[in-house]
Amino acid sequence: MIRLTGIARVFRVGDEEVHALRGINLAIEQGEYLSIMGPSGSGKSTLLNVLGLLDRPNAGRYELNGRDVTHLSDDELARVRRETIGFIFQSFHLVPRLTAGQNIELPMVLAGLAPAERRRRLDRLLADYGLTARADHRPAQLSGGQCQRVAIARAMAMGPTLILADEPTGNLDRHTGQEVMAVLERVHQDGGTVAVVTHDPEIGARARRRLRLIDGEIAEDKR
Repeated sequence: MIRLTGIARVFRVGDEEVHALRGINLAIEQGEYLSIMGPSGSGKSTLLNVLGLLDRPNAGRYELNGRDVTHLSDDELARVRRETIGFIFQSFHLVPRLTAGQNIELPMVLAGLAPAERRRRLDRLLADYGLTARADHRPAQLSGGQCQRVAIARAMAMGPTLILADEPTGNLDRHTGQEVMAVLERVHQDGGTVAVVTHDPEIGARARRRLRLIDGEIAEDKR
């Protein structure tokens, strides 16, 4: 599904160059569940952003589903993201003025799905993630765990094959974090490819494949 070859990402900070990723070679098969760990500044989130086509590498090649996506235009990248990738973030990134249902529906509206199809998908997602009774509640009226479930449902709205989660339990207590991880793992059990960036060794250990980054390089790859 994914093949990275010689991926490098360099940022300029003042007069200095920061090498966030250094020659990353990585293959991820469809249906894998992996965690990406490492100390702060090791390149974890940069790697996730490159995988999610939110950031472009300075060097190397990125193949997604057999297609070279390294040099696609911004419009083409947006289309691939919309059709293939779902994102989950530590801070949820829900729209405060929208209800839970409207937040979940938002990607479908932006993609131009017909109202009847949006309703069908929304009803299924609300039921799948235990949110039917909270559909008309705004984020401020929801618990942290409910907000993250809304975020996961929104990420799944367009039927992505790749789910990228950046510290998805970072703002949650341990019990709620375990519940959220169980939801993500159900996505994997249903055939999705899931990659989770985390500082939490317990969360990282739940994955079937565990990457450890140090100074922008893959120091460990355990299965």
